[in-house]
Formats: sequence, C-alpha cells, structure tokens
Amino acid sequence: MMDAAAAGRLVRDSGVHSVRVVFADQHGSLKGKSIAASELPAAFDRGIGVPSSLLHKDTGNTYAIPVWEPSGNPTLDAFLGARNIIMRPDPATLRILPWTDGTALVLSDLETLEGRPVPLSTRSLCALAVADLADQGYDFVAGLELEFHLFGVDPAGGFEHSHPGWDHLGENHLDRIDPIIEPIRRGLAAFGFPPSSVEAELGPSQIEMTFAPARGLDVADQAVLVRSAIKHLARRLGFHATFMSRPALQRESFPSGWHLHQSLSAHRIAPSPQPTSGSTTAPESAFMPSAADETLSEIGRQWIAGLLRHAAASSMLVTPTVTGYKRYRPKAVTPDRVTWSLEHRGAMLRVVGGPDDPATRVENRAGDPAANPYLYVASQIISGVDGLEQRLTPPPPADDPYQRAAGELLPRSLGQAIEAFAASPLYRRVWGEDVVDYFANLKRSEWGRFLSAVTDWEQREYFDLF
Repeated sequence: MMDAAAAGRLVRDSGVHSVRVVFADQHGSLKGKSIAASELPAAFDRGIGVPSSLLHKDTGNTYAIPVWEPSGNPTLDAFLGARNIIMRPDPATLRILPWTDGTALVLSDLETLEGRPVPLSTRSLCALAVADLADQGYDFVAGLELEFHLFGVDPAGGFEHSHPGWDHLGENHLDRIDPIIEPIRRGLAAFGFPPSSVEAELGPSQIEMTFAPARGLDVADQAVLVRSAIKHLARRLGFHATFMSRPALQRESFPSGWHLHQSLSAHRIAPSPQPTSGSTTAPESAFMPSAADETLSEIGRQWIAGLLRHAAASSMLVTPTVTGYKRYRPKAVTPDRVTWSLEHRGAMLRVVGGPDDPATRVENRAGDPAANPYLYVASQIISGVDGLEQRLTPPPPADDPYQRAAGELLPRSLGQAIEAFAASPLYRRVWGEDVVDYFANLKRSEWGRFLSAVTDWEQREYFDLF
C-alpha cells in the first residue's frame, strides 16, 4: 500500500509525464482528468475539481436529475448549478499504464468542497460496506470471473466475430483468438492483474477471464480497472471489447455474465503481504463446513440466506441494464429464480467446495458484466451482513433450480428491479433515503427512455404485418 510520497517517487522514477486522475461514476465508468506528473503532489494535497453535474446523468448521458433547479434530493441540491466536487486520489491505487508512453492512473474518492465525502460516491459506498463487514469480524474475499465479447472492427466501421462460437472451451477457437488475446493478457499482467485463466466461451466472439482472489474494496477496484484495460488494449489492436451482456450482431449471441465468487475470512489485525504476481492463494474461507455431512458452515448459510432474501432488491445493482434481464432464461446455464444449490450452474447461487476445502465459496451467477463493481460488491456485503445479523436460515438447496417450486422468479425486467430496490427497507436503512432515491431515479430515466424507443424487434414484427 503506497502513501502519497511513495506514489510520487514511483511516478518520478518511472519517467511518467502524465497521470490520469479518475473516479468511477454512478454507472462504473471512469471519469476524470489527465494532469502533468509535476501536479500530482498538489492533487494528493488538495484534490482536483470536476463538475457535480456528472452525477446527474443516466447511461445515455441524459440529465436524469435537474442540474439548474432543485430536484428534491437534498444531497444533489447542495450542488445546484453544477458546482464543483473534488476528486481525492487514493495513492494506494496508482498504477503505470503499460500500453501508453509515460502515463499513470490513480483512482479517486469524491468529496465536497468542504472536504466531506460525497454520499453518492459508489466507491465510498462500497468502502462503507466493507467497514461494516469488518465490524462483524470478517473480510470479504472474491474472485472475478468476467465474460465479454471481442469483435474485430472492419475499415467501414462494422464488426466481425473474433471466433465463430458454439464450441465451448474449444481449443481451436482459443488458438484462433490467440493473436489478440495474448497481447491483452500481457498488458493485464504488466498492469498488475494477470488473468488466472482465459477461455473461448460458448457464444460467437465470447471470452471469459478469471483473476486471483482479492479482498474488500480491492475486488471492486480490480474489476473497474480490468474492464477499462481490456477495452483500451483491444482498441489499440483494432478490436472492440464490450461488456454489454448480449450484443445483437450478425447472428444470435450468447449472453455474458459476471460470476462473483465470494467468501469471508477472519478479519485481519494487520495487512498481509501482497501476493506475488500470478498467485491464486486465498485465505481460508469462513464458509468451509467442519462436518463431513455439511455443505456450508453456519456463517456461510446465514450469508446465503441474506443474499436470497434481498436478491430482488439487489437486482438493480447486480444487473443494472435493460439487456441484462434478457439473460435470465430457464435451462440456459443462467439463473431465472432466487435459488441456491450445490454445484448446479442453473442456480442463482452455486456453492463450490465443501468439507476440508479452504476455498469453499458461493458463486453469484446473476451478475451483469456491465454492473458498477462497487455497487455489485456492496450489494453482496449488505445483503450477506443482514443474514449474519438476523441469523437467517436458507431454504433447502434446489436440486432443480428451474422448477417453479425452487424459488421466486428474479425480476423479469429492469423496471421490476428498480421498484424492488426502491421499496427495500434494508437499502433505505443502510444507505438512506437520498441515496436510494438517487439510484432509483437514474435507472427510471434509463428505463423510461427504453420504453419510449421503437426497437428492431418491433420494426420486424409489425412493419410489414400491419
């Protein structure tokens, strides 16, 4: 973990001339400014101002919340007129960008001009959830399993498949994409995030990468930076990487997910040494059962019960896009119900491991690769901690998670997910009315714009028929 002085020395000793000071916005996209390296000490000391109007926009860069008149949200109304907020760079996150010449990047938290945390900062919300879990005596440990699509860009601006798909884990497809995947893998490794595995997924142009486990806020930081790096590296190689769940190009694609493998470990008294590059060692899971006939420890069962109880309310954070809900289909290696099971890939929560397995964990298979990593991670911690505090008990695991009796359906659309989130007593208690209403209203703007748009399906279905 670097302090400001160490970060400054790294920048100076590495010949860096520019530093991108960025923050992850409400959608998990990076926003910020590039400053001269000589200005970095001042940035650490005083921060860097950006217009608060960035927080008012939905995914289409539409102002979903008024900027020039009161919105009724006290937090945002304090920034009326697009007043500045401050990016406060976190020196521990500074990294050299290996695909550029002399440029580094550092993640930031958001503050008001008076130096107080901005309540709507998603990184801060995640950090608060991590701290609440620490009060319970545990660290959150998770490993990323990200799926995305990788398309070639032709001279006319169209897209071509990088592999033909429909041969899951086919070595022939893996070899076909090697000329593009290998430079991306090397770039990620040089960036500090070496993939543990790479595979050609089932659908055309679909790729999956997994990464070593990380703790707490580091998991979300890793996801934000890995997604950004993959897109930048692919673009420099003439390809387009998209974390949209289900692109509609040329022929039907298979939907991508973000499977978050999560567990708890006993809370650390002092930071442990950083793992060596490429290490996949994880701390012993508090989910590992002690008896041979148990699937999970009591802590693990309570955690799962919390995730299940708040699955509908958390869906807007886990799957925040219109397209992501078109992935929830029965018998398609994707969940469609609020269920858990041992090893079954059709369940929303899949338990991996068991007695004598220190890597025992729970895989949430409902996630959208486009989710804001800070909100996704925070949703899991908030829901799981409620399970611990209430000592909840999960239902029996489902042998067939697609059966009607196995569990309630997950929200079928972003609209349903928004209303479940907005009505959640848990999120209103933990985050407060302003924060919950803020995120719900942003997504209502996005959902409303979708409902008012004429889709390609409607055009094909009705144009000639009527």
